[in-house]
Amino acid sequence: MASSELLQKIRLNGRIPRHVAIIMDGNGRWAKQRNLPRAAGHKRGIVAVRESVEGALDAGIEILTLFAFSTDNWQRPRSEVLALMGLLRLYVSKETQKLREQGCEVHVLGDLDALDASTTKSVEFITTETAGGMHLRLNLMISYCGREEILRACRQMMKRAASGDLLAEEFDEASFEAALFTAGLPDPDLMIRTSGESRLSNFMLWQVAYTELHIASVLWPDFSREDLFRAVLDYQERDRRFGRVTVG
Repeated sequence: MASSELLQKIRLNGRIPRHVAIIMDGNGRWAKQRNLPRAAGHKRGIVAVRESVEGALDAGIEILTLFAFSTDNWQRPRSEVLALMGLLRLYVSKETQKLREQGCEVHVLGDLDALDASTTKSVEFITTETAGGMHLRLNLMISYCGREEILRACRQMMKRAASGDLLAEEFDEASFEAALFTAGLPDPDLMIRTSGESRLSNFMLWQVAYTELHIASVLWPDFSREDLFRAVLDYQERDRRFGRVTVG
């Protein structure tokens, strides 16, 4: 089905997920299937990022969060890590102007102290240049893992308690969420994982407690706006109860 038809169905159904998160998986397998180096799969993945952003804009999604680089990825061969950082800088140089014109506001979330100086400069550039975009908030999760985010938030809460700034009875979900990287954002309504794998891979463990999951068989470099639209249509068919039951 063409993207225009899928988009029309989405609009007719009417219930658009406000926040969509994507675990972008399959770059290495995509490259291996074509007898190409892993870096070629990562580079092709930039096209899928563009497709996802433009699809989100078309569908009226307000927030798109992409899991771009986990803290575990630092353990990969140095050559691959350097290639990934280089691709992040390439993405910034090629896409920033278009993102600004499209009304996308980019935020880069994670342990950014781990980034090298040139990559840090690129991150600062894209966030500054796109600040104020009103049509889509794009979160790029870099050097991120869900467990470390939770531990980091706990440490902040403990420091507040030790200083007398936080009483035990004030320690609740709202105060804890304010210490997360995603502070101020609604939890994802829909999480998509590509490549057919059915696991969270340490991504947004707190935030996805009631998120609808969609597993797409397509490898990330081949992910298109049509795949995003199919995931949204799948979401629109779900009955979201948040642990409650309907009586009647």
